[in-house]
Parts: sequence; structure tokens; C-alpha cells
Amino acid sequence: MGSSLIIKVRLCLKASKSFFYQGGSAFYTLNASVRKTSQLPFAARFLCTRHNNPKPGGRPTDTGNSRQTDGQGGVRNSTVRRREEELWDGATKGGGKSAALWQRPSSHKSVFAAGTAKRTAEMLKRKTSAVSQDEERHGGEPEGRTPRGAAKVQPPTRPLSAAEWRTLKESLGNHPRFDIQMMCVLFTRGAELDIAKSLLTFAAMETGTLSYELLLRYLTLCVSGGHNAEVFDVYDIMRGNFPSLETGASSLFIKSFCRTEKWQEALVILGELKKVFTPSPRNYGDIIAAALLNGDATTAWALYDEVMEKGLSPHPETWNALFKGARKTEDEGGKEAEAMSQSEQQERLLKVLLYMRNNQIYPQHGLANTIKTWFESLTGQSWTGRWASASPKGVCGGCGSGLESIQLTAGEYQQLKDRVMTDIIQGRDVFNKTTPEELEMFKVFVERKPAFDVVVDGLNVANISKDKGRQSEMLLTVVSELERQGLTVLVLGRKHMLRPSRSWDRHNMKLLQQKAHCFFTDNISEDDPFLLYAALQSGNHCRFVSRDLMRDHKACLPDGATRRLFFKWQRGHQLVVDGHVAAGRRVRFQSIPSYDTIIQTSAGSWHVPYDDTEDRCTYEVPQRWLCLTTNH
Repeated sequence: MGSSLIIKVRLCLKASKSFFYQGGSAFYTLNASVRKTSQLPFAARFLCTRHNNPKPGGRPTDTGNSRQTDGQGGVRNSTVRRREEELWDGATKGGGKSAALWQRPSSHKSVFAAGTAKRTAEMLKRKTSAVSQDEERHGGEPEGRTPRGAAKVQPPTRPLSAAEWRTLKESLGNHPRFDIQMMCVLFTRGAELDIAKSLLTFAAMETGTLSYELLLRYLTLCVSGGHNAEVFDVYDIMRGNFPSLETGASSLFIKSFCRTEKWQEALVILGELKKVFTPSPRNYGDIIAAALLNGDATTAWALYDEVMEKGLSPHPETWNALFKGARKTEDEGGKEAEAMSQSEQQERLLKVLLYMRNNQIYPQHGLANTIKTWFESLTGQSWTGRWASASPKGVCGGCGSGLESIQLTAGEYQQLKDRVMTDIIQGRDVFNKTTPEELEMFKVFVERKPAFDVVVDGLNVANISKDKGRQSEMLLTVVSELERQGLTVLVLGRKHMLRPSRSWDRHNMKLLQQKAHCFFTDNISEDDPFLLYAALQSGNHCRFVSRDLMRDHKACLPDGATRRLFFKWQRGHQLVVDGHVAAGRRVRFQSIPSYDTIIQTSAGSWHVPYDDTEDRCTYEVPQRWLCLTTNH
């Protein structure tokens, strides 16, 4: 294959296609003409086999050289795409009284600030220093990467002869999957291609066959190493000898072809994939990038529109290619620039930014930099980009303009309230968390009380104290702080908290009920639905105190738009106790930002929050902004 090994494949056996589909040991004889090298014989005859369910596999796609595959449906598109990407990725690596709450001045201390979760975890890890050594020594490798035991094998440092490979195999116990495991080791250790070639030749001579799985592992090594000529040869072999290619192989071929002048062949493979299932965003993204690199913006945008129509979410690399491609056509001009004008591309790219806004997507710094460069390259528009931070009051440090408020509009608030009532409070599983009688009793309780300024998850706050003997003291200290600020407080607790014990001091609980309205649910009930109901019924000014990030409840909401609305409300209303709490001392809460962290635009400006860290969890938001302004 490639410059040193060229294999011309000829089908020799007259095995019927029905025999192949029934899962028999269907073998194909290959005529192998091999250029003479020091490691490889001049000629080899071997067979190429494919199991019905190859281990790395996915769903087959018709190559057009034979009839359709066996018709086994049943694999969901998302599962197929996930398996395909595992193969590649695994192989390569307010207002109101509550506004007066005593909070820390820096919004970067918020529980929702990027990196907070990782820093907290590292701090707890240092404190406990109880990392399991056994877990470190025996941590399992994900399936599809290195088979068990293979990581201990040291790969050869040079191509081996068949006899040398045989000796190595025998020294390792003559494992029946030796060639597969060794190919994985060669890939993992970044071995030279010639070593992998010598292993492939040994497998052919040793067993008289090359399995589909072994070819797929070799293909993965070739693609990751950028050996495109080898990929072309493997493609010819697999197309000529197997009636179909599963999704992993198809994706690898698309990725490799898109790096070369043969990128349009990837369109053919994509078309074959579409006959069976919906290709992945990465499949589309590879071809979109190749089309733009080769000056075909029309094809690139047609494929991007297809991604949107299918409801797929593009990869950030695709957006990066689109912004770079638009700049390239503007700089170079020519036929393509005439086919798609600057204004048309600008309109499309601004829609990309709006898509990111509507889906609360934050670009990484590299993509943000490409966006900045594209804006600044727009002819006659005089855009200027700056890297900036926002003040706690929501003022951009780059241009001085105000960012969008974190507070919901009246319409947004009513929409969220209705959805939470329907899908969380009155959801299908609500009575697994409470009883109809208890829920109705609580609704009457809330209606008879004044609107609350703060709702406290009593058990959650009490558990801030690691000392079980100080739980009631902890809760009383936090509630006393809120009462000191003149706020109307509701504390939600459990009935067992009213029984005097080491954790729940009678005197503390009596003082608590004097300082706040209290409602104690049955011990088997969950507090969160009650907390959400009380907070939303009290009005947009009402905040709540809890360390619970409400991810389970957010997941109950029916669509992405409502979940994003819930997250916005949560970030603008959730109070988290900050630092150490001591009786008789002021209690601090992590700050609530006054602005929404989302891509936003106004006359003559764009503000794009971007990731400048790899440590951000999904429920956290970036702290850095790209500020874009124009005088045009």
C-alpha cells in the first residue's frame, strides 16, 4: 500500500451473497502484488474476511458494488452517531427588597462562574486526600481504545519479519486476537506506519485472512497519522471486497478524503450514508471545511443548511471553517465571490451567531478569535474587536455599554411559571415526591401568606455544617441574616426537624419559626417542587437559598428554550452561602450577576461570551467577552 506496498484486489471465491448475509465464514481471495522491501515478501496471497458484527462497527452502508445489507434496522441514529464518534475520538484521544442581600462584590465568585466546580472539587480532594490508589492502578480503558492487557505490551521499534512477529506472538501467549490488540497498541503509541504494514503482512501470511476489524484498525492508524495515500488503497480494498461499509469506516474515509484533492469523493460516501441513516454533524463538518478550503462556498452552505434542516447541532470546527471561508473569499474575490456576495455571506454568518445565542452556545477562544477577525475584515464597516470583562453591574469593559439584564421580562416569567407548574409541580411523577393532599395544603398555605422575598431550602442549608450537632444552628444563622435585612422569609423543612435531637435543637427551631414562615413536609417528600412553587408564585423579585443546582428539575422541562429560560431565572435568583458560617457573624452569599451571559447585539455592537478555560461545566457560564463595535 502507498509508495511501498500496492495491493490490487481480485475477488476469487464464488461465495454467494446470501451466504455472506447469513453470517457464514465468507472469504474472499486477494491477489497481492507487493513491491520488494527488506521487511515484506515480494508476493503474498491472503484472504479478507468480515464478521457480521465487527467489534468496532456501526451500521453498514451500501457501497453500490453489491446488494443492500441484511436489513437489520433497529439501530437508532443517535446511537450510530455516538458509536461512530467513539471510534474516531476514542482512537485519536433584580429588584425589590431582596436586592439588598449582602453578597460578595465580584460576580466571578458565583456558583455558575466557569471553573467553580473544578476548583471546588480540587479543594475537597486536597482536604480529604482519599484518592483510591487501586482505582489509579487499575482504571479500565474505554472499549474501542486499547484492549485489556494491550497497554502493557511494548510495540516493536522497527518493522518485523513474519518470523519475528510469530516469535513475539508466542511470547505473549498466542492470543487469538493478537493482531487486533497489537494494531491498537501501535496506534496508541504512535508507531511508524511501516511497522503496522509489517503486522498486516504477518496477519495475512499467518491466518490467510485479513478481517474487516483489522483493516478498520489499520485505517484508523492511517487517518490519524495523515497517511492519505494509504487510506486511498484501503478504500479500494474495502470497496471492492465488502458489500457495505459501516459508519466508522465511512467517517474515517470522509475525514481523510477531505484533506486531499479527492475531497469530492467524500460527497459520494455522504450520499451513501444518507440512504441508511442521518450522518453525524462531524461528517457534514469535514466536507463543509473541505469545500470552503477548495473555494466552493455554495456547496458548503448547502450542506450547512442540510444540517440545520435535520435538527443537528454543528461542531464548533464547522463554524470556524465558515467564518474563515467567508474571509478567504472576500480577500481573494473571483468567481466564488460573485456566486455568493459578501452581503449574503454576512447575513448567513450573523444567523450563525443568533443560533448560538438561541441555544446558549459559548464559543471557545479560537472560534471567538476567528469571529473577531471576520468582523474586522468586512469591507467598509470599520468593526473593532476587543477582549473584555463585564463589571458586576453589567457594563462591558470594552465599550462601556450595558449588557442584557438577567431578570426575566413579564412575558418570559409567566411562560416559565406556567411550564414549571405543568411539567415539574404537576408532572407525571410529582406524587412520587409528595401527596395530592400535601401539595394542596401547601398551595393554600402560600396563598394565605404575603409574597415571600426569599425561600430557604432548610435541610439543604442546614447540611452546610458538617457537624451534625450544629445543623439547626446553621439554619438559624442564615435565616437570621435574611431577617436582619428586612426580608419576608419562607423556610421549607421536614417534619423530623421539629423533633428535638442532637441535630435539631428545640430552642433554635423555636427561634427559627419566630423569624420566618415555616412549612414542614412529610419526611418522604422532596423539598424542591415546593421551593419552586413558592418562589414563582411570590413573583419575579423572590429569590431562593439552596446549593442544589436543580439539574433534575430542569431536565423535566419539555424543550431547550424553556430549559434555557429556567437556567436564566435560576442564575438571577439563586443564593448560595459563601464561605464559613459562624453564629453571631454576618453571613455572605455568592453574588448574583445583574446581566445575562449570552451572545447579544444592539445597534452597532455585538457581545460574545467565550470560553477561555477547559474547566467549565455545562451549568457554568464564561467570564470573558468579545466586544465588537463599529462606527459605520
